[in-house]
Order: sequence, then C-alpha cells, then structure tokens
Amino acid sequence: MPRHQQADLLQGTLDMLILKVAALEPIHGYAIIQRLQQISKDALQIRQGSLYPALYRLESRGWLKAEWKTTDGGREAKFYSLTREGRRQLASETAGWKRLCEAIALVLETPE
Repeated sequence: MPRHQQADLLQGTLDMLILKVAALEPIHGYAIIQRLQQISKDALQIRQGSLYPALYRLESRGWLKAEWKTTDGGREAKFYSLTREGRRQLASETAGWKRLCEAIALVLETPE
C-alpha cells in the first residue's frame, strides 16, 4: 500500500488503534509505535509526529491516563493506560469499525 494511502487510512483510525494497544497494558509512546508495527506485520508505520498529538488528545478527552515510570532501559517515560471511559470508547469504535467492514465486504462481494 502506498504511503499516502496508509496515512489516509490511519487518520480516522489512529485513536482506536492507540486505545486498543493501551488496553493491553500500560505502555509508553515509542512502544505503542513498535507494538502497532509488530502486530500489523509492518503494514502500519506510525510517525511520532502523528502519535504524540493523538496521545495528548486522548488524554485530554479522559480516555487515557498517563503516569511517569521507568522503562526497561532505565529511562523515564510517560506510560499510558485506558480509563473506564476509554474502554467504553474503544468498545464503541470497535463495534462501529466492524459494522463498516461488514458493509464494505457486502459491496465488494457483489457479483459483477
């Protein structure tokens, strides 16, 4: 997938992907980038310039909470985890995304 198409796809889904990764365990920003890349088998390449504004936005909406902790490498980093409201938002966005995928699949599977 060309890079510009990748960016278009992520623009509407980055928040949901961040919430999903943060739901797994408290995690710092750079590790979120690595985890998304790993889980997606390198299909998703998130730039720090996109990630950090999204993290601040999610935190300001009350969907993520942040806490300073020491990483495995001994550095201080902000670790993000889901709030109760964040879990509700993730469930809502996931359900909406699944409905959209099912609808698109119906259209794509229509015989020509």
